[in-house]
Amino acid sequence: MKKLRFTHLAVAAAILVSAGLPTAQAQTFRLSSETSDTTSRTQAGKLFAENLEEASDGAMKVRVFPNAQLTGGDQLKQAELVSRGALDFMVTSAITVSPLVPRMSVFSLPYLYTDYADVDATVNGAPGDRMKEIMSEHGIVVLAWGESGFREITNTVHPIKSPEDLKGLKMRVAGPMFIDIMSELGANPQQMQWTETFSALQQGVVDGQENPIGAVIIPQRVYEVQKYITTWHYSYDPAFLAVSKKLWDSLGADEQKTMKVAAEKAMKWQKEETREQTAKGIDFLRENGMGVYSPSKVEIAAFREATKQSFEMWSSKVGKDLVSLFQQTIDESKDINTMDKDITQTSSE
Repeated sequence: MKKLRFTHLAVAAAILVSAGLPTAQAQTFRLSSETSDTTSRTQAGKLFAENLEEASDGAMKVRVFPNAQLTGGDQLKQAELVSRGALDFMVTSAITVSPLVPRMSVFSLPYLYTDYADVDATVNGAPGDRMKEIMSEHGIVVLAWGESGFREITNTVHPIKSPEDLKGLKMRVAGPMFIDIMSELGANPQQMQWTETFSALQQGVVDGQENPIGAVIIPQRVYEVQKYITTWHYSYDPAFLAVSKKLWDSLGADEQKTMKVAAEKAMKWQKEETREQTAKGIDFLRENGMGVYSPSKVEIAAFREATKQSFEMWSSKVGKDLVSLFQQTIDESKDINTMDKDITQTSSE
């Protein structure tokens, strides 16, 4: 069946209405998110659905399913289904799709990033574009980047101030890279689905976990079952909204543009919301009884040194060329920021 663009659909609908005839049925798609309704990721999926329906004059609608409902609670199946065209959209993160697209693990390399400026330089630059190309090769089109954030570590045993404090702790992790990192730090990593994690923490099956504050720890109420958090910024995880390439290629140029704009607006809100939640999160966690420890630069350096082997091993797995692109972009960004600061300081003197 020949695909109609939004303008054609709108004109046809107007004609049918004026003639007293039923309008053509709108296309309804499905979007999966592995997190709950309270998270900015799932909320961004709903905002995308609203944006798209409004921009398309009702020609395109999206139903949002949280908690990986469409995949039986298995968050890892989302990417597989989207890549095959069995699922239309997903709001997810690099970590969740890395089993299908291993090179997405580059974002999560230990201590690749130091701050948001590093992150933004790569996501908005050549590295982000390259990752979109890689995802497309796997049947997934990234419409817009968002944010899960820097992953911080929590547990119920004691504050973590050094690598030695991790020895013997049972830590829930999200995937193979984190198994290697935690093993190198002396912990006992346990990979499990996020949908199983809260009860595992509650029942003491695991001692702790690592996740972003604004995107997961607060909205998923991790603070209710954990006593301590260390803001060590050891790994970063970008969120993104993606569409099946099969669906994307079936759309006209106008439809693609409308869909991309709707996604960019939703994920721009999602990133801003997540960073705001993170900024306010430390005080919130303290107020809710968590002990918060912020490592010094010297202590961070000790964690970085203790995870060097994992960094090198996973750099080889994702591709040294790709890692170099990320590192070069970060270094260039730092140089530009330094120059800007010098110019500002000179101008004020």
